[in-house]
Amino acid sequence: MAAPLARNITTVGPLSSQFNNAGRSLQQFLAHWKLALAASGAWALTFAAVALDHLTTAQAPVIVALYVLAYLAGGLIAARAAISDLVDRTVNVDLLMVLAAIGAATLDAWAEGAILLALFATSNALEHHALDRTRNAVRALMELSPDEATVLDDAGERIVPTTDLKIGMTILVRPGEKIAADAEVVSGASWVDQSAITGESVPVARAAGDTVFAGSVNGSGALRARVSRLSSESTLARIVRLVEEAQSRKSRSERFTDAFEGPYAIGVIATAFLVALVPIALGADRSDAFYRAMTLLVVASPCALVISTPAATLSAIANAARHGILVKGGSYLDGIGATTTVAFDKTGTLTYGRPALTDLRTTAGMAENDLLRRVASVEHLSEHPIASAIVAEASARGLSLLPVDQFRARPGMGVTAVVDGEPIAVGNIALFRDLGIVVPADIAATLQELQRRGRTAMLIGSDRHILGVAGVADVVRPEAAAVVAALKRLGVRRTVMLTGDNDLVARAIARETGIDDVYSDLLPEDKLDVIRALQRDGPVLMVGDGVNDAPALAAADLGVAMGVGGTDVALETADIVLMGDDLGKLPFAVGLSRKMRGIIRVNIGISLAVITVLVLSTLSVGIPLPLGVIGHEGSTIIVVLNGLRLLAYGRDREPGLLLGRARASEPVADGRPLAVS
Repeated sequence: MAAPLARNITTVGPLSSQFNNAGRSLQQFLAHWKLALAASGAWALTFAAVALDHLTTAQAPVIVALYVLAYLAGGLIAARAAISDLVDRTVNVDLLMVLAAIGAATLDAWAEGAILLALFATSNALEHHALDRTRNAVRALMELSPDEATVLDDAGERIVPTTDLKIGMTILVRPGEKIAADAEVVSGASWVDQSAITGESVPVARAAGDTVFAGSVNGSGALRARVSRLSSESTLARIVRLVEEAQSRKSRSERFTDAFEGPYAIGVIATAFLVALVPIALGADRSDAFYRAMTLLVVASPCALVISTPAATLSAIANAARHGILVKGGSYLDGIGATTTVAFDKTGTLTYGRPALTDLRTTAGMAENDLLRRVASVEHLSEHPIASAIVAEASARGLSLLPVDQFRARPGMGVTAVVDGEPIAVGNIALFRDLGIVVPADIAATLQELQRRGRTAMLIGSDRHILGVAGVADVVRPEAAAVVAALKRLGVRRTVMLTGDNDLVARAIARETGIDDVYSDLLPEDKLDVIRALQRDGPVLMVGDGVNDAPALAAADLGVAMGVGGTDVALETADIVLMGDDLGKLPFAVGLSRKMRGIIRVNIGISLAVITVLVLSTLSVGIPLPLGVIGHEGSTIIVVLNGLRLLAYGRDREPGLLLGRARASEPVADGRPLAVS
């Protein structure tokens, strides 16, 4: 009774964790809701005030009251930030925006100030949304590790929290359970799915003496394993730290724009004070000097400059969303167009991430479907994914299964059984040597040829001779080669594959897809090292879908995740998500980004030119405030309209950039006969 009771007690921990996660989610929701309400309220009140002012005969106090409310909705956050920074003796654009809005109100240009503050409120809402990404990514990683483990000792079985595991303890891993710690198998045999950690496309056989990783999933056999690392030092824990470090490094690199805020804000504010005080000190009219200073604050406030980038990026993000591309921020869409190297994960990215029967070659005298029926009859009793691929092909061909007796699984070698009264074996060459069946040289050569092509090759035989050879492989996405070619047409100089699979499989897929360079047999930290090495030659974009890709996705200049097949942590860590698992959307995203970058450069040039002309005119000859507002708002309208052009991007693009609209069928089994002497 001790073990069941322990299980019931220890569920309190996970339940408490669920309540904590729910609490954090509620806090995030309320924070986003409050910021979104502030931004939308500022815009709504501003539009209402403008409409009442120009379309009705409403009294001025009513209109001013609406503007005051718009100021409070849009400017309260900026004002609090400005005051907080002033306490810390820091001046930034927040203060400039608040002063410009106050200056506009002082000169009775309420709409100008309200629009300025509404833009700032919108920016704050978007920024706050991005701040949760690191926490969500790390939380998704930590949830991969089970909360408890079954420990075996002199007292029998007992359930303990994973954090209480010590090196040398023996744990029991039942079929289907997640492995709680990095450990060495002591007894038992099973297939372990460790794709989340290593990226291997199929489960691997694990028996006594083999290593298993925390967070991987045990197959159909029970394992006893000796803990080799503390939970804080497991491979999964190292991935967590790598993600945290890589994302914090990216955050620091993105702060370089902050260096421009202080000098610009201080310069404008100081110039405005001088424009007001110096003429007054020299005997000029006080009202004229103050009017010119307030005009300077209004025309120098970077309203058009502030909106020049959002106008383009929001249009591009909306267009991307229509094409099934989720972009987590404008800076990420901007960065994808600057990348010179694209690194692909293999499993689940360039491939579907699931095995399929790709080759079936029979000996003389045996029909292909007859052989497939026999093999599928045996394999349907196995839980291995390779067996599932064979059974799925037989089902697709409408083949019925035969009765099976004396089924026996031989871990690491294959399976044997009696099918319809006849012995049959399916497995590697070691199985047939163990059974005493001689494999002819030409069949062994065929086996090696399939392995060179990246297949998991299996022999099929009776109790006397070989009946055929089957090949199973993770199927390459039909659009993968076209995607690589399209990226090269767009100017990407180098394409790279990073995978935990063996070099033979990786190079076979690289040849099929046109990838330039291959890095195989990689652990997560190895992928991270490769990304950092590639970054010495320019910006790197990483495309992946698994937990093992998370550090590389975070460290790369841009991370792109596959939407449907991708793990939660990959989706949280990545900057861009290709929904629908459509790799063909990647070239479209690159093309859209490059178009957006061009429009942003034009917008920035227009806004800076207008600000320069208006400021110089205000300081030299002096201009009336309405003219300054017209010039200022005119430039804002121009950059907004220019940015909206991105909504139409893709309607006239070449079809090769809009991959994924037509899907080729997956390859079927190769039925070429195998001649045997």
